[in-house]
Amino acid sequence: MRPPSVYNVVAVLSAPVLYGPYRLRFRGTENLPSSGGYVLTSNHVSSFDPWPLGMPLWPKHWLRIMAKSELYWWPLRLIIDGAGAFKVRRGQADTEAISTAVRLAREGHAVMMFPEGTRRTKGLVKKHEARPRTGAARIAIEAGARLGWDRWIGERGHFIGMTGFGASAPAPDLYRHFGITAEALVEAANALV
Repeated sequence: MRPPSVYNVVAVLSAPVLYGPYRLRFRGTENLPSSGGYVLTSNHVSSFDPWPLGMPLWPKHWLRIMAKSELYWWPLRLIIDGAGAFKVRRGQADTEAISTAVRLAREGHAVMMFPEGTRRTKGLVKKHEARPRTGAARIAIEAGARLGWDRWIGERGHFIGMTGFGASAPAPDLYRHFGITAEALVEAANALV
C-alpha cells in the first residue's frame, strides 16, 4: 500500500523541518509488526503530534490517523481526507469511526489514534477532558492486530491466541476454536527448531 499523494507531499515538505531544526530522533520502530495492520497510540501533547509519529515510518508505512471531526472544515478537510485520515466524533461513542479503524487495521494499515481523545493541555477551557479511553484496545482486539508481539516472537515466530473479538462460548471451547491448545504450542515450538 502506497501513501496518497497528499501524504507524500506533506512528508517531503515537513521532513527537513522535523529532522533539521526540530532534530527528530526515534527509537523502537523494530517493535512494530513488519506486516499486517496495527494500532499505534500516543499521548497527545501538541497539534503537531501526528507528523513526528508518522515520519519514522514513512515511506514504508503511512498512518491512517483518526482525526477529530472538528478539523473537518473547508479547506482543511481536503488535506485531511487526501492524507488518508478519517474522522471521529468525540464524546459520542462513534461506532462508525471504530468500524473504520477496525477495517483499516484488518486491511494492513497502521491506524494512529490518541486514546485520551484530546491534547493534555491547552490554553483554553477544554470541552473534552484528557483521560484514557478503551477505543484503541477495542480496535486492536476486533481487528485481530498483534499488538507488538513481534518484539518477543520475532519474524519467524508463531502467534497462538485469539485473532478476533466477539466470540462467546465457554473458555475451553473458545481455546479449541482459536487453536490455543497444548498441542498447538508444541507444534509451533517444534516448527522453530
